[in-house]
Amino acid sequence: MAAWGRRRAGQGTSAAAAAATGAPRERVSLSATDCYIVHEIYNGENAQDQFEYELEQALEAQYKYIVIEPTRIGDETARWITVGNCLHKTSVLAGTACLFTPLALPADYSHYISLPAGVLSIACCTLYGISWQFDPCCKYQVEYNAYKLSRLPLHTLTSSTPVVLVRKDDLHRKRLHNTIALAALVYCVKKIYELYVV
Repeated sequence: MAAWGRRRAGQGTSAAAAAATGAPRERVSLSATDCYIVHEIYNGENAQDQFEYELEQALEAQYKYIVIEPTRIGDETARWITVGNCLHKTSVLAGTACLFTPLALPADYSHYISLPAGVLSIACCTLYGISWQFDPCCKYQVEYNAYKLSRLPLHTLTSSTPVVLVRKDDLHRKRLHNTIALAALVYCVKKIYELYVV
């Protein structure tokens, strides 16, 4: 996702011009929600770039729901979100294991589990912070709830398997994994100091 923005940096004017000359865009107003649909309409050889541009614009505009009809971009976006979720969960679980292993195991053996778990937590948190934290896509999750999907205008699409993104507040989850990873870092530094310096 972040690569799309960098790749298009040189062609922003042509993409903006394409958007101004009748790009396939549709905003559907729902009750108390906004929905943007990236339609799969091929208007020339740069259609894929246009789809990516529309998605980036919708993410930056912070629509509540974004429906991605083009299969390739929808799958890439869903995978990007899944990897970000995996990094977040791994950071939290590994950091928790790092912090609670010393309480559950004897002191002579606990560092064999807690130190690698702490390093994994710190690595996942760092990677998330570098690659995902400032990407507007990290504010979205893939929506699977059938009831919520039924409220969207999916019947107007030509694709039978669109990817639907829903905007969610990720402030608390970022604070959670940053706090746990920071605590794991403090524990690891303290434990390494005790084992190798003292």
